[in-house]
Amino acid sequence: IIIMIIIIIMNGNLLGIPVFHSTQFSNQFYLYKPNSNCRNRPIDLVFIIDSSRSVRPAEFEKAKEFLQDMVDTMAIGSDATRVGLVNYASTVQIEFLLKKYFDKSSLKRAVARVEPLASGTMTGMAIKTAMEKAFTEEAGARTGSMNIAKVAIIVTDGRPQDKVEEVSAAARESGIEIYAVGVDRADMASLRLMASPPHDDHVFYVETYGVIEKLTSKFRETLCEEMRGEITQDACMCEAQILFQKKVQSTIQDLNRKHILFLTPRERENYLFGMNMLKLQSTLS
Repeated sequence: IIIMIIIIIMNGNLLGIPVFHSTQFSNQFYLYKPNSNCRNRPIDLVFIIDSSRSVRPAEFEKAKEFLQDMVDTMAIGSDATRVGLVNYASTVQIEFLLKKYFDKSSLKRAVARVEPLASGTMTGMAIKTAMEKAFTEEAGARTGSMNIAKVAIIVTDGRPQDKVEEVSAAARESGIEIYAVGVDRADMASLRLMASPPHDDHVFYVETYGVIEKLTSKFRETLCEEMRGEITQDACMCEAQILFQKKVQSTIQDLNRKHILFLTPRERENYLFGMNMLKLQSTLS
C-alpha cells in the first residue's frame, strides 16, 4: 500500500490515474484527461502497394492483412477517414478510390479481392498516379478548406525501377504526407527519397511480410489525434477523481501521523501543491 501511494504522489500517470496540472485559463483551473486518450483524426488515406513478382503470393496476402488491420484501427466514414488503394508493379492500377467505401466491412472485403499484378517496380509512376488521380476531389478527396490531411502509405519490398525523388517531392508539395514502409530487400535510400520529413517518423522497415502487422500499432499512434490537455467538463468524472484523491490524502496523513511514511522536501512540496489544486477543484465543481 505504501509503495502505491508514493507512486501516485510522484507520477500518477504511471498508473493511468488522472493528475491535476497547474494550467490556468480564464482565472479557473481545469482537470485534464490522461495522455492515453486518443482518437482517429479524419484523413484521406491512400495505400500504394507493391505487388511485383518479388512479392510472393503468401507475402501479398500478409500485406493485405496489414491493410485490413489498419482499417480496423480507424474510424471509417464519409465524414471520418476515407481510404483508397493503388496497386502497382510494372503497371499501376487504382483498385478503389476514396469515394467508394464508407464502412469497414465493405472496405476490408475490397482489400481481400485485390490481386497481385506482375513484374516490375514502377514506384514513381504509382506515386504520380496517386497524386493526379487518387487525391483529387473527383476521386473523393476533401478540399483544403476542410483541413483534412492527405496521407499516402507506400509498402514495397524492392528498389524502384523509375525515378521517385522528383515525383515524391511534387506529391509532398501538393500537400500529401508520405509514409514509406520497406520490407526485406527494400532500398532504404529510396524510402527516404519518397517519405516526408522527418524520416524518423515517416520511414519504417520490417524484415519480412510475416511481421508487417507489428507496424499497425505504430501507425495507430501516428495517425491518431492526441487529446492531450483537452478540457473535460464531465461532472461525474471530476467527482470520482476528487473522492479518490481525498482518500489518498487521508491515507497519507494517517501514515505520516504513525511515522510510517516519510516524504522528502520535494515530494512534500508536490504533495501539498496537489492537495491545494484538489481543494480548488472541489470548490469550483
